Amino acid sequence: MFALTPEQLKLQARARELAQGPVRGRAAEVDRTEQYPWDNVDRLKDGGFVGMTIPTEYGGQGLSYLDAVLVTEQMSQACSVTGRVVVETNMGAISAVMAYGSHEQKQLAAGMVLDGDKPAICITEPGAGSSATEMTTRADRRGNRYVINGAKHWITGGGVSRLHLIFARVFDEKGEEEGIGGFLAIRDETEGLKIVSREPTMGLRGIPEAEITFEDMEVPPSALVMPPRGLKKGFADLMNAYNSQRVGAATVALGIAQGAYELALDWSETREQFGRPINEFQGIQWKLADMSIKLAASQALVYKAAASAPPGGFPDMVMAAQAKVFTSESAIEVANQALQIFGARGYSRNNPVERMVRDVRMFTIGGGTAEILRTVVAGGILKKKLPQSRDGYVKKAAE
Repeated sequence: MFALTPEQLKLQARARELAQGPVRGRAAEVDRTEQYPWDNVDRLKDGGFVGMTIPTEYGGQGLSYLDAVLVTEQMSQACSVTGRVVVETNMGAISAVMAYGSHEQKQLAAGMVLDGDKPAICITEPGAGSSATEMTTRADRRGNRYVINGAKHWITGGGVSRLHLIFARVFDEKGEEEGIGGFLAIRDETEGLKIVSREPTMGLRGIPEAEITFEDMEVPPSALVMPPRGLKKGFADLMNAYNSQRVGAATVALGIAQGAYELALDWSETREQFGRPINEFQGIQWKLADMSIKLAASQALVYKAAASAPPGGFPDMVMAAQAKVFTSESAIEVANQALQIFGARGYSRNNPVERMVRDVRMFTIGGGTAEILRTVVAGGILKKKLPQSRDGYVKKAAE
């Protein structure tokens, strides 16, 4: 059992109270209407659950990623969309800005998040998913501005998020590439940023996944988030923020699975067949045992990864990848077994487990697929880069 401090236990209890009350009561409607839960965002703000990891000098609480994980876990048991809001107002894009942004950028991002905005991190493109460095969105320096053109897809929060951290290939005034950089832009304020369409998704329907385009979008040089190592190596620094995002994604999957497990556990005591509760049968007992084992192991990996972050830094890359791979795959298994325990009732949209099975499926894909993250883990333990293509193959393909 991971040892939590008295303050963390109080934080966890406060989050649980909110989650199991109004947040849980809204989950089915959020899924059915596919509407972003602004009322839950207000509840998170009132509870002090957004911007927890923002330093106190910028209005936050200066809490750790583990603190954010504890809240995310509780919210996700009740409503996975609300759990994702907690992740993305404490990790990911906001983490990158708070680590590498200028004072003015930090003030801007912190103020927007604390006001309830969920920043969007814009990396994925229609032709560049796992291979992010193949992105084609470009930012051309023209005098005292950058002009950005390109398209991004599967942008979580597109259409509701205001602050966007946009990754693009940066070119100087001579047309020479300088590296990949991240630019801040604000929807409805930065001209040229357009929400093109919303992707109809299997689960997590209350938070949009959108395609976004940039058409001659002009931003000042002050919009460029510049890591200490500059543009050449800065993309790797900015991507370190994804370690926190991956821990957050793993936490949402964990919370969903825990919620499904607890519903199935209660049902196994209530449901009777052949004159006895179904948990009197060994087949059900073993399912529950396997589910509890997977949850315990997942929680240990997630907490360990979250706690690996040094002050002002990000979680360990390998630990974050391990946590996301194991937890996302285990959560799918747990949710499916919970549905099986409910039988036909679990297959009904009147049962929250049906929604949980759909919601949890995303987490072996978004934020780094399980396959790519296995390569990340392998590269970490072997201490070498493991490219996914050989020069010979690339040259042959080019011919």
